[in-house]
Amino acid sequence: MSVTNLRPNMDHWSERVDLAAAFRWTARLGLHEAVANHFSLAINEDGTRFLMNPNQMHFSRIRASDLLVIDANDPDTLDGPDAPDPTAWGLHGGLHRHCPHARCAMHVHSIHATVLACLADSTLPPIDQNCAIFFNRYVVDENYGGLAFEEEGERCAQLFDDPKKKVMIMGNHGVMIIGDTVAETFNRLYYFERAAETYIRALQTGQKLRVLSDEIAEKTAREIEQYPEQDVRHLAELKAILDKEGSDYAQ
Repeated sequence: MSVTNLRPNMDHWSERVDLAAAFRWTARLGLHEAVANHFSLAINEDGTRFLMNPNQMHFSRIRASDLLVIDANDPDTLDGPDAPDPTAWGLHGGLHRHCPHARCAMHVHSIHATVLACLADSTLPPIDQNCAIFFNRYVVDENYGGLAFEEEGERCAQLFDDPKKKVMIMGNHGVMIIGDTVAETFNRLYYFERAAETYIRALQTGQKLRVLSDEIAEKTAREIEQYPEQDVRHLAELKAILDKEGSDYAQ
């Protein structure tokens, strides 16, 4: 029997398994930073209750049963065992309170996305198909204000006012990706890092960039959005690999 078919007596088990798999694969790809980053997934209608990783647990060790249930409207949840650190609470709590369309949120300091966030111009031009995915679909935060405690988290959440834009390039910080499901959000995280890497490496050549027209970039972005089940199949394949390896992520 696949370990993903095991069902401990915990609510939202399939969501927990998906999120745990995303943590494990993020670590495998080296997109995390030590024990400093965090993912969350809303589990109630208005999004204010959400699953989140325990405080400073390495992504490569997180299991489905380790995930905490956090209430964005109840600061006392920070007093529980392994409660998220204040910056995780500030960033994700603010996001889930103010952006009901952000069902899942993934924040990392991945190398190429963070390099992009460090440039004076942090826009991502559509120089290839992956970059075109994000054409007119991200926001750049130009006003980094230090660690994402509650006030900073609230400020960042306000930038996701356009539901079409599901990536925040956090100037001088990293990236925040949102979506409806774990599969969608992780797939977007993966492709944004690949797109940022392509752009950064292209800049390193010093050659003139071949930039797609706005019309073709928008057409490509819409086509990718309508491409069937890519995100679901991507995550399913990653879980299949983890299962075959005997990973304990789904425990």
